[in-house]
Amino acid sequence: MTGANGNGAGPLGLTKKDFASDQETRWCPGCGDYAILATVQQFLPELGLPPERIVFVAGIGCAGRFAYYMNTYGVHGIHGRAPALATGLSLARPDLSIWVVSGDGDALSIGGNHLIHALRRNVPIKILLFNNQIYGLTKGQYSPTSEEGKVTKSTPFGSLDHPFNPVALALGAEASFVARTVDTDRAHEADVLRAAAEHEGSALIEIYQNCNVFNDGAFDAVRAKGKEANQIRLEHGQPIRFGPEGERGIVRGENGALRIADVADVGEDALLVHDAHDPNPSQAFALAHLAPRPSGPTPIGVFRAAERPLYGEALGRELEAAREGLGASELDELLRSGDTWTVA
Repeated sequence: MTGANGNGAGPLGLTKKDFASDQETRWCPGCGDYAILATVQQFLPELGLPPERIVFVAGIGCAGRFAYYMNTYGVHGIHGRAPALATGLSLARPDLSIWVVSGDGDALSIGGNHLIHALRRNVPIKILLFNNQIYGLTKGQYSPTSEEGKVTKSTPFGSLDHPFNPVALALGAEASFVARTVDTDRAHEADVLRAAAEHEGSALIEIYQNCNVFNDGAFDAVRAKGKEANQIRLEHGQPIRFGPEGERGIVRGENGALRIADVADVGEDALLVHDAHDPNPSQAFALAHLAPRPSGPTPIGVFRAAERPLYGEALGRELEAAREGLGASELDELLRSGDTWTVA
């Protein structure tokens, strides 16, 4: 991947090295986080922003280390609160490019409420959700995305919980941008990051991330040898087909549900055409449910990229209207009325 100058440098002449901190990167050897970090650092010069105009907000978990490895501003918040911190920062500093890094446990367990509200409000932040379907930092307990029956230290007889589908959850909250990619697929991941950065509203990107210590091989169907048979790559305006030779595709059945079919049997005209810009998220929601688990054919790419009013802009208009209606002197008087304190 190269930047605008054709040598890996972006519009400001910055390169991957300009976004890498001097901290020693410390994840388990072979962790998928290394690949994600490298892809993000190589992508950032494309934004045409200096490091001081970019912020990474992280929660708790293996993904929480991410902010330390970026030569940008960063916040390491408490468990699950990264979207809330990023929301406040976005409202105060709309000139910044704000990225949230969170894991499936951090984002979907204790932080689930913050996540869905940031998405429904369309706060202009970009959320990278590292999904390894396990709690890695605390040594292998089941997470909100672990499959039913998952045997772990906290579920020795198998998990009884039904897992979250992060993409479907985000679409249910009517997030304006929702995508999925894979940790080791740098080209695809960079394309998704690029689309998210160009999107003006909130964006959630689920990244299948291998935990080779506590949940190794969970995504082998879409990230290992033979992945071409299972990666259903979504491209806006294109018929949805996949397979080594594009021999399979997605069609809408008689009952309206989506299903996988052989193109030779149904014909190309029957294939579903992907519309990521559809204001109605129903088709994207159906695509999110096409694969209950990433153990077979699974959609990746941009599910939805629709336009909606930004939360910060609407709030700014309300504040401006309040100032105009009240007047500066009256507002100042109101702020200083009642019991006040002077801090020396």
